[in-house]
Amino acid sequence: MLAILGALVALVVAACLAIAAWPQALGLEQAPIVAQVVSMRVGVIGIALVLALIALGFVGWRRVRPFVLGIVSLLLVFSLVSGGIHASRGLDDGQSIDRDSGDLVVLTWNTLGDEPGVDEIARVIDETGADAVMLPETTLELGVGVAELLRGRGNPFWVHTSWVDPAYGALNTTLLISAALGEYTTDLSAGDTRTLPTVVARPDDGDGPVFVATHPVAPVPQQMRNWRADLEFVASLCDGSESVVMGGDFNSTLDHWWGLRAEGGDLGVCRDAASAVGAGAVGSWPTWAPPWLGAQIDHVVATPDWEPVAARVLTGLDDVGTDHRPVIVQLRQTG
Repeated sequence: MLAILGALVALVVAACLAIAAWPQALGLEQAPIVAQVVSMRVGVIGIALVLALIALGFVGWRRVRPFVLGIVSLLLVFSLVSGGIHASRGLDDGQSIDRDSGDLVVLTWNTLGDEPGVDEIARVIDETGADAVMLPETTLELGVGVAELLRGRGNPFWVHTSWVDPAYGALNTTLLISAALGEYTTDLSAGDTRTLPTVVARPDDGDGPVFVATHPVAPVPQQMRNWRADLEFVASLCDGSESVVMGGDFNSTLDHWWGLRAEGGDLGVCRDAASAVGAGAVGSWPTWAPPWLGAQIDHVVATPDWEPVAARVLTGLDDVGTDHRPVIVQLRQTG
């Protein structure tokens, strides 16, 4: 009887670990609890290894030794598989962005309600040579302040902002586009994410990509339905009908996008730039966690006419007030 009970428990543990490692196999990547677990792969691997060590403490008990060794084996296999999946997305956090290449440089940074301030955001834009800047949780007032400061330095930007409540920074999303790329207009007919705003800007002369700054809601229990709808909406913007460059705090990893892929893309036909160049497993959130431990939920994605050249999570800004790290990407137009 004890052997049968042990076998059943082992089967349940194996099933749970398999789902945690690759929920896509059963279409569970956006399911409650599973969505949260898969977003923090390294942390879950750490928990599995700790549990394996604890279990080994019982290996001296002869009656339960086979069960203990079986559980330890399952935990180790899970750690290897999940770790391999994580590492396959790239851990290179030292890539350089060539601001003088003539390529498109895109920066995204969730500012947690304007926390870094005008001067710091403008400094990062200046130093990285960003041409398009997606700023979730950033107000129009701050966006204009940054643009005015950059204009005074001979680097003017257009400012596009959408909000639910203009006075509350977390309910704003701002997009800055270099004037050198031409004039852009916010497309109010493009649709929107349900809870936190998305900005869609189209070139007035039709020459240039559609820029999108987006912020799907976090997958907390009361927002799961809206979170799924938000991801479906941003995937619909990557339907391949036009050139799109989109960045922001997606509150999701590549795992969560699995059912939204199309034609070889990661989100619709759009590819995640960081994972394409070997930096897709460098954590951008939260800043209190080291980059190897955190979740990569801040992304820049683009349609296939843009080739990712380099990507980097900026890790030297963890003390400026926001809990997100900036992500900077270099894209080369191919079509």
